[in-house]
Amino acid sequence: MIICMKKLINKINKKNRYFLPIAKGIGAIMLVTAVSVISVHFLTGDSLSDYAAANPDKAYSGSSGSDADTSAASNSEALNTSREQVDITRNHDIPGQVDITHDHDTREQVDITHDHNTREEVDITRDYNTSVQIHFYDPDNTSAPDRTTYSEGFYYEPLNDEMIDYITGVSYPVEGADEISVDDLRYIGIRYNDFNGIIQAGEMIANKSIARDLTEIFSELYEAGYQLEKVVLIDNYGGDDTASMSANNTSCFNYRVVEGSTSLSKHAYGLAIDINPFYNPYIVFGAGEDGSDYISPAGSEIYADRTQDFPYKIGPDDLCYRLFKEHGFKWGGDWNSCKDYQHFQKAE
Repeated sequence: MIICMKKLINKINKKNRYFLPIAKGIGAIMLVTAVSVISVHFLTGDSLSDYAAANPDKAYSGSSGSDADTSAASNSEALNTSREQVDITRNHDIPGQVDITHDHDTREQVDITHDHNTREEVDITRDYNTSVQIHFYDPDNTSAPDRTTYSEGFYYEPLNDEMIDYITGVSYPVEGADEISVDDLRYIGIRYNDFNGIIQAGEMIANKSIARDLTEIFSELYEAGYQLEKVVLIDNYGGDDTASMSANNTSCFNYRVVEGSTSLSKHAYGLAIDINPFYNPYIVFGAGEDGSDYISPAGSEIYADRTQDFPYKIGPDDLCYRLFKEHGFKWGGDWNSCKDYQHFQKAE
């Protein structure tokens, strides 16, 4: 075969005197390349795949880098979902920034440093109450009587004996209430995306007249990726509305009066809900001790300025606002003498 090849090359070379020098040059390049690869293998002990992994710029010089980006994104997501600790820095397109550290394993506290237009720092430590947990969410319980399932993970049902026992003496009075019976209430189980984009189970109690509305609204918020920090029964906070707001807990039913008055709140009828309340505070103009505005919960004062742009802000451009309005709810942000930006309510 070699003799035949030589004859073929000589024959071609007679017709084209430039062929042989070119062929020799190509052969020399191939020989050098082969020697280099073999040297890498024998001198370093690396396989070709090891060499490629260690030198991606050489091995994959024609790659767009998208695979590497995807891998990096996956690694980053894996770190977030470990739920040990996530540090977030947000630039709100205004002077300054917000640095947030969440410790989601212990849920003990969140330290927040705000630096907005004033460029002054406000340090806020919120106690997350480590005892907070989901008590009754059970979407797979197909034997639950009178349950209405809206979509997977979203349902409402009458309160069972265990639920009634849990809220009695906390969010519902021991002696009962003439204005609202436990038979008028519904337990609502939902799913939601928390502030790290992790899917969580949530639960609330509401008046039966708005149970369907809330189930539909929270289903749409979930599908859209809308973020809520926490959705647990206010009984986890001893029925203390201020503690629930400070923990940025989204909640509905709580048999209580309007803050600073003797009148029953719409929450007492299960007809009102507060969404991400720490970022959407309750404000009474001129009701502060020195004649300034009263803002609740404490520490949320920086979010009272609604001309600023920041995460979780409820307003006319917000999906949460639009959905509640579409379902016939009124918004506390539209009130005159006070503003309750977290608050949506509906008449029976």
